[in-house]
Amino acid sequence: MLTLDDIKLIIKAEKEVFPTKEDFEDLRKDFRTSQTSVDNYSKKTDTYHQELAVYKHKVNSMEDWIKKASIKLGLDYNP
Repeated sequence: MLTLDDIKLIIKAEKEVFPTKEDFEDLRKDFRTSQTSVDNYSKKTDTYHQELAVYKHKVNSMEDWIKKASIKLGLDYNP
């Protein structure tokens, strides 16, 4: 038969093992914070790649101009 001490130990173990509603709320809050951080990083990465594409286009345009100018000036241009 269970004694009063045994029952107290079971109740104490139950509180330590099984999460409460507050524990789940804390997890949800932590998850939302992490999700927001990931979303912000994703946006920054996307913006970076768009800017990189623009710079690449500008560099290619400038290189084409330099090639045309070097031909007209009679200079050798070897990139």
